[in-house]
Amino acid sequence: MTTALITGATAGIGAAFARRLAAEGHNLVLVARDTERLREQATELHDRHGIEAEVLPADLSTDDGIAAVEARLGDRLQSVDLLVNNAGFGNKGRYLDVPMADELAMLKVHCEAVLRLTSAAAAGMKERGRGGVVNVASVAAFVPRGTYGASKAWVVQFTQGAAKDLAGSGVRLMALCPGFVRTEFHQRAGMGTGNIPGWMWLDADKLVSAALADLARGKSVSVPDPRYKALMGLVKVTPRGLLGGVTSKTGRKYGPQ
Repeated sequence: MTTALITGATAGIGAAFARRLAAEGHNLVLVARDTERLREQATELHDRHGIEAEVLPADLSTDDGIAAVEARLGDRLQSVDLLVNNAGFGNKGRYLDVPMADELAMLKVHCEAVLRLTSAAAAGMKERGRGGVVNVASVAAFVPRGTYGASKAWVVQFTQGAAKDLAGSGVRLMALCPGFVRTEFHQRAGMGTGNIPGWMWLDADKLVSAALADLARGKSVSVPDPRYKALMGLVKVTPRGLLGGVTSKTGRKYGPQ
């Protein structure tokens, strides 16, 4: 049985990955800040699917939290075959409205943690000649819209570059770029979602199914829904200057307030 480590595992996309991988028979290492929720989740997945679910409480906005997960990923006796870097959050407010400490915490989770954990996992995977890493980004990575989008753009560029460097090694890396997904993400950030059209929402379980299929195909970037694929196609052909104005206006209209 293979083992998958999932950060941000107790809710949303992370929980959907945990459900799907447990159902397929993978053992799990579940990472999040809330120890009680982790234990409840691990017990449920073990009882339902008969897999082993290890609990690893860690706050990835801290050096100690990142180091704890790095150490687990570097354990050669209990190797991890799939890493899902899903932990993340958004800050409510425009640039300069958000406290600098909050912006730096977001970069710590979205960029530094992703770099360090991917590196810790990929080193062992390369030695074994197999493994996979899914770094959860966002379609926000492709439009000029605030520091959240900038951090996710880094995730996409880093993952694509690392995937090229590891080509032929047996290690697959993929950036997953969803749109709006019905999770706790917006609620935790204090963002309202009533102004977001229904057609823009994605189901987390269907998203994970599409993402794992794209990983199996060897894609380095996954936009796992036809609606968002079409939108990103329009983004590619729209001049950057015009795109900046459009995304600013639509962000205020449809984005979380």
